[in-house]
Amino acid sequence: MELWLPLDSYELQYRYKYQALYHALRDAIHSGTLEAGARLPSTRLLAKQYDMSRGSVAQVYDMLLADGYVHAYPGKGTYVTESLSVHHNDHSEAVLSLSPWGERLRELTAEHKRSREEVQLEKESVFNFRMQRLLPEHFPKAEWKSALAAVHRSGWRDVDGAAGDPELREAIAAHLRWTRGIQTEASQIVLFSGSIQGITLLSQLLIHEGSPVVLESPGYQGVLHAVRSCGGVVIPAEVDEGGIIPQDWQAQTLFVTPTRQFPTGAVLGLERRRALLNWASKQNAVIVEDDYDSEFRWGGRPIEPLKVLDREQRVIYIGSFSQTMPASFRLGYAVLPSSLVEPLLAAKALYEPVSPALLEQRALARFMTRGGYMRHLRRLTRLYGDRHDFFVEEMNRWLPQAFTMQPGDAGLTIYAIWNGDQASYERFTREVHKEGVLFRDVEQYRLTPGHAAICFGFAHLEKAEIREGIRRMQAAWEKCTFSFQ
Repeated sequence: MELWLPLDSYELQYRYKYQALYHALRDAIHSGTLEAGARLPSTRLLAKQYDMSRGSVAQVYDMLLADGYVHAYPGKGTYVTESLSVHHNDHSEAVLSLSPWGERLRELTAEHKRSREEVQLEKESVFNFRMQRLLPEHFPKAEWKSALAAVHRSGWRDVDGAAGDPELREAIAAHLRWTRGIQTEASQIVLFSGSIQGITLLSQLLIHEGSPVVLESPGYQGVLHAVRSCGGVVIPAEVDEGGIIPQDWQAQTLFVTPTRQFPTGAVLGLERRRALLNWASKQNAVIVEDDYDSEFRWGGRPIEPLKVLDREQRVIYIGSFSQTMPASFRLGYAVLPSSLVEPLLAAKALYEPVSPALLEQRALARFMTRGGYMRHLRRLTRLYGDRHDFFVEEMNRWLPQAFTMQPGDAGLTIYAIWNGDQASYERFTREVHKEGVLFRDVEQYRLTPGHAAICFGFAHLEKAEIREGIRRMQAAWEKCTFSFQ
């Protein structure tokens, strides 16, 4: 039986079809249209029904899996999570069951409500400074299609096992040796359907119920959700302008973004890097290093990943292609200590016995080994570096009193600290929203209270859009009649 979804209305709200399908399925689960335990259609059937690629539908299912909405059983199918029950009271408010995912689902419900409000703004010409995936026009489509076609003609075969395509793992190892200084072998690399899948699986492998886990504050919320879903007890680690502040934490797991801290952009200095490694040695701990967007660098010397300094095989390095490849291409990877490769593969095989999108994986290997990927990175770096500088110049020109900018030498976001108090910040954000400007409030990334700040994305915007968005923020500032000293 075909599953009917009001996909047309969702396509009016979301830029990409896979996003529309994800939100349509998610809302169907929330509303009870898809009941707990219901089996979802096969990716082949749903792709045919809605004229999508099977890989895009598989990506949507992976996103639902990562967010806890569904469970996948090899050979049996994908089912709506049993413990996820949604009821409606007289006011039509969803009451979520007290499962490990209950808190996350409440947050997702709030996010969906905010997204509906943002869609209304878009109809009135919104300027969105939230970080976006790679725009289609920034990707060398002809070169990529050529790589896909060449792989298809070669008569390639599927590979057994969950680690991923061996040629791509070889290409990634060579890329990391050349660009990041990480001396690794393909046998130590495992591929995932996005870096968050890798982080989630590593959390399940490393964290037991009640285990203390150190997380940066502010930091990436995907890690927080993964840790809490495994029953980990979070220890917030303070971050300053120099990155995470090392402490004598009583824990065996640390998640950190040393090369470019998210969201502040702070770079962890050598002394602190060594302090983290010394702590890990003393505590017999594992460090998960997320190097999420430092491919893009427009100034200063390249910063060595923590993994380069690791002499005791305590660092797991997480990388991703999410900012360099099209949105429909979800691929992340982990560089593992040799002792963790087999345990992680065994865990991954429970969910995904064969790595997905193998044609695309092999095409990416060809794209990388023939130099296309590095040419693509150089083009993006020039483009984004120019937009980075332009954004900083415009902010300093139009809103010098409002924010203290903290631009860096790399990355696709800029951290800006509000110069006033919390009350003035809240008033400013209300006025900015009225002007049709969206951005990420850093508050959503904090584990502990902190000063008001914003994480601005800029790479997806043309210069004219950047200028107009900042002009509107300046108009909101004038309406508030603030004067900071």
